[in-house]
Amino acid sequence: MRARDYMSLAIDQLRRRKVVTGLCSAGISIGCAAIIVAMSLGQSAQIYAEKELNSFLKMDEITVTPIQNKGDEVNKDVDNRGKLTKQKLNLVRNLPHVKAASPFEEVGYFSMHTTDDRSNNVQVIGTDLEQLANFNHQFRQGGPSDVADTIILNYGAEYGLLDRATLEPLIQKQNQDPFNEEITQQLENIQKLHTPLFQRQVRFERADTADQHKPTTSTMRITSVIKKPADASTDSAKYDKKAYTSLETAALIREQLKLNQGPDAPPASEVGTYKSILVKVDDQNNVEQVEKQIKKLMLNTQTNLKQKERLEDTFKMVRTIALGVGLFVLVIASISIVVAMTMSTHQRRRQIGIMKVLGANLRQIRNMFIIEAALLGLLGGLIGVMISYWLVWGINGAAARATEAGQGFIFIPLINIPLGIFFAVLTGVLSGIYPALSASRTDALTAIKRD
Repeated sequence: MRARDYMSLAIDQLRRRKVVTGLCSAGISIGCAAIIVAMSLGQSAQIYAEKELNSFLKMDEITVTPIQNKGDEVNKDVDNRGKLTKQKLNLVRNLPHVKAASPFEEVGYFSMHTTDDRSNNVQVIGTDLEQLANFNHQFRQGGPSDVADTIILNYGAEYGLLDRATLEPLIQKQNQDPFNEEITQQLENIQKLHTPLFQRQVRFERADTADQHKPTTSTMRITSVIKKPADASTDSAKYDKKAYTSLETAALIREQLKLNQGPDAPPASEVGTYKSILVKVDDQNNVEQVEKQIKKLMLNTQTNLKQKERLEDTFKMVRTIALGVGLFVLVIASISIVVAMTMSTHQRRRQIGIMKVLGANLRQIRNMFIIEAALLGLLGGLIGVMISYWLVWGINGAAARATEAGQGFIFIPLINIPLGIFFAVLTGVLSGIYPALSASRTDALTAIKRD
């Protein structure tokens, strides 16, 4: 028998037994859809989590710091070589795969006040403003300026500004009743309020002191506002509030806010040295290579790759569990196929007997039933693919409405489609082996006489 003959016989039997075909293919389709959707959920969740993680932790960046002075005369030469100097910064910038390198020194968290007495808490960072664009910071308004006392705000710094008369009572109420949902909702709504600050003047005030006359900086002008990061959600970006200044302006802010005074004051950086620099690598896969080169300069490095590895391990387990659930459903479906095909063998004894009398051998009888089972699995797999797309569409729609994001985050990778169909066909073939063997053992004369 040719392959076309096997296919013709199998299709003819599937058409005749529409009810059995429908029930068996329904079971397989549910199992196939379960595998595709479960694996897609795990992969989509991992990609979404990595995207959110990268928006905060930046997997393609390396934080470089000097080796701390231990105050030991024996290690004095080593400690001097471990300083983070401008010369080392230039060497890092010239390393292969380094996209950008710049000092990023945190000044602190301060209360930022506008001229109309609106305020917000922001993180002030001193850096080379000309290098911001190399760290994927695109300017929505204005650009970097070398003029002293100028500020660049990120996307979130323009959100959540409110006058003290409105904000302070809400903060006091929340401190008294931290579980009050109404107050929490009001504070969340405040974070959605946008206040344009381009070319406006602001000043910074220390919020960590109880002094009635809190230290305040001189008035500074906002010369640029950065766009929302492309890899960050709108909600998360609104809560990330930063103000970037030049290193000279950062030193001025420290002086005016008296951050360099007192026993707990951080030591001032030596001229020509930095407390830390940030290195942007062209690709995450090259981070380890660049990190090794930087360590050769006797500098400390820190990356967030371990967080990504932990995330991958977690979602690998999720995908394994999801695949197990889908396979379990397919096993249940395979039982129905075995029962249906066994019943079909009993009902078709006369047909099998006649085929044997006409010269059909055992292999041909077995192949006929196995191909029939494979077609049943293929049909269920194709239906399962359609069901999986409908399920993902429904889940994305529900997630978009629930989060007000406007779109869902689940998608079906193309590799999952042939994988799901493969398991469906494999289930059909394995389920058809026993009925095929049973059919091939049927005695031809006995079957004809009985029927």
